[in-house]
Amino acid sequence: MKITDSILGKYARLIVRTGANVQPGQVVQLTISVEQHAFAAMLMEECYKVGAKKVNVDWTFDTQSRLNYLYAEQEVLAKVLPWEEGKMKQMVEDLPCRIFIVSEDPDAMAGVDPQKLSSVMQSRATVLKPYRNAIEGKHQWVIAAYPSVKWAMKCFPEAADAEDAVEQLWNAILKTVRVNEENDPVADWKAHTDFIEEKAAWLNAQGFSSLRYKSANGTDFTVDLIPGARWEGAGTVNSVNGAFYIPNMPTEEIFTSPIAGKCEGTLVAVKPLSWNSQIIDGFSITFENGKAVSCRAEKGQALLEQMIHMDEGASMLGEVALVPKESPVNQCGFLFYETLFDENACCHCAVGMGFKEVLPGGDDLTMEQAKEQGINDSIIHVDFMVGADDLSIDGVRPDGTLVPVFREGTWA
Repeated sequence: MKITDSILGKYARLIVRTGANVQPGQVVQLTISVEQHAFAAMLMEECYKVGAKKVNVDWTFDTQSRLNYLYAEQEVLAKVLPWEEGKMKQMVEDLPCRIFIVSEDPDAMAGVDPQKLSSVMQSRATVLKPYRNAIEGKHQWVIAAYPSVKWAMKCFPEAADAEDAVEQLWNAILKTVRVNEENDPVADWKAHTDFIEEKAAWLNAQGFSSLRYKSANGTDFTVDLIPGARWEGAGTVNSVNGAFYIPNMPTEEIFTSPIAGKCEGTLVAVKPLSWNSQIIDGFSITFENGKAVSCRAEKGQALLEQMIHMDEGASMLGEVALVPKESPVNQCGFLFYETLFDENACCHCAVGMGFKEVLPGGDDLTMEQAKEQGINDSIIHVDFMVGADDLSIDGVRPDGTLVPVFREGTWA
C-alpha cells in the first residue's frame, strides 16, 4: 500500500479521535521525534479541529539522547531540574490528553553503559513518580507509532533500500492498527474493542484465584490473582470526564494486575526485549515467594539483572496479559523491536508497577491504598513476551477447579 497523505490523515484522525479521544477544551501534550515534524503538524491540526485548547509538543531526538549518555556525567543526567519538575506540576493541574508517537532507533543506546542508563533512569523516576501517580486514571493518553529509517532498517535488513524498508514497516504498522485505503478504521476498532470486552467479561465471570502457565520451552509458572480485580482490555475511561480512550494502538491484550509477591516458577521469554534502547534476548526469569530470584539471558544479562533490581517492586509482577497467537502483530511475522507492538503479538507479563484501576474504585485510591490490596508498585513497568505457540494456561477457581483458558497459544 502506498503511504499517501490521505492514509496518513486517516491514521492521524484515528489517533486523535479514537485513541486519545481529545475532548473540547483539553490541553494536549504531544511527544514525538523531531524527524516526524510533518506528522506532528498533522496531529496538532486534528487536535485543534476537535476543539483542543492548546497543543504542546515535547520533541525527542535519539542522537541527542545518545550523546548525552556518552559524554555527560551521570550526576548531571540524573538531576531533575526545577523547570522539569515544574512541567510535571503543571501537568497535574492541566491533566492534559497525552499522545506519544514512538519511532526510536532500537539500537540508539548500543554501546552506552547499561549501569549508567539504569542509574539515571532510577534517580529521575523516583523524583517524577509522585506526579505520575497523581494523574493516574485522570487523563487520556495513547501510544502509537511512526516508522523512522533506522527502525525500519532494523526490522527489514534485507530491504532493497531505506525507502523500501520504511514502506514495509508502514504497511505492517497500518495493518496492526486497522487502517487501509478502503476501510472505516473507527468502525473496525469498535468491532475489535467489543470482542476484547466480551472476552474480558468472560474472564471476570470466572472468578479465578490463580493462573497456571506451561510450555515445552521451560515455562512452568503459577501466579495468584487479586480477588475482585477486573480483567480489562482495549479501552478505558477517564475517571474525571468519562471519556473512553484506547491507550495503545495497536492493542490485542486482555490484562489484569496479580497479587504482588504471590507467584512461583519460571517464565521463558519467546521474543527479544528492547529496554532502554538495548536488546535483551534468549532470557528467562525464575520467581520464588513472588520475587525474581534469578535470571538468564543469552544477550543483555547485566541489563536484565539491573532491570529486576531497579527497586523492590521491579522484582515482582505488575501485569499478566492474554494475547492469542492469531494477533495481527504476530501475523506480520517479524520482530518490531518495540514493546508497543511486540507485547501485542502474544501473551506477556510485566515486572514492576501494576494498575490500580483494575481494583473496584481503583482510580480514587492512593498508591499506598492500592498496595494494601495487592497492587505492585515500582518506578518501572516492563513487558516481556511468554506466549509460545504451545502455551497452555489454566484458570484456577477458589475451589480448585481448573478451567482451560489458553491451549496451543490461543483461546481454549
